[in-house]
Amino acid sequence: ADSGDTDVELPTIRHQPEGLEQLLARTKFTKTELQSLYRGFKNECPSGLVDEETFTLIYSRFFPQGDASSYAHFLFDAFDADHNGALCFQDFAVGLSVLLRGTEQQKLKWTFDLYDVNKDGYVTKEVTVGNTGGLVGWGHPDGDLPVPCVPQDMLEIMKSIYAMMGRCTEPALGASAPAQHVELFFQKMDRNRDGVVTFEEFLATCQE
Repeated sequence: ADSGDTDVELPTIRHQPEGLEQLLARTKFTKTELQSLYRGFKNECPSGLVDEETFTLIYSRFFPQGDASSYAHFLFDAFDADHNGALCFQDFAVGLSVLLRGTEQQKLKWTFDLYDVNKDGYVTKEVTVGNTGGLVGWGHPDGDLPVPCVPQDMLEIMKSIYAMMGRCTEPALGASAPAQHVELFFQKMDRNRDGVVTFEEFLATCQE
């Protein structure tokens, strides 16, 4: 049994030096910082991999006053760069480096990718029509559709943020607050009023 345990650990030990050199090149952390981050990561995740359920449990500790599970899902997707359903230390370190040490443009690109739920390069504003057979189509600012636009992608993220904050929001916000917040986002970001926000539009607005 001891031999089996040793065999399981060896690949990680052998991989560590190569991984460290690679991460020094890919991140803006020092060797000491990476080693410290790695120790913390391994302490929380001895297997070296974090699935979404474990990530949600860890992240939720920081928001005991609310429900962080939905936002943790979007955050997990943002860190999971290769979209294989598990975070390794490299995923974690590279994402954290962007957020803490990245340029303004790198940080904004990371944030934009978080909002781009279906990863098509756009933050979309879709329309859900409640009383006309469930038609779903693109949002049109000209008002030629019979019902108000409901931005689904951003709305889901905004709902998750409000849920995560929970009791921290004073005064308590109504159910329509996330949708109102999203409408403001599109009014500001969607410069050509075509119902979608590109990274260029997002970047230009944030840098004004």
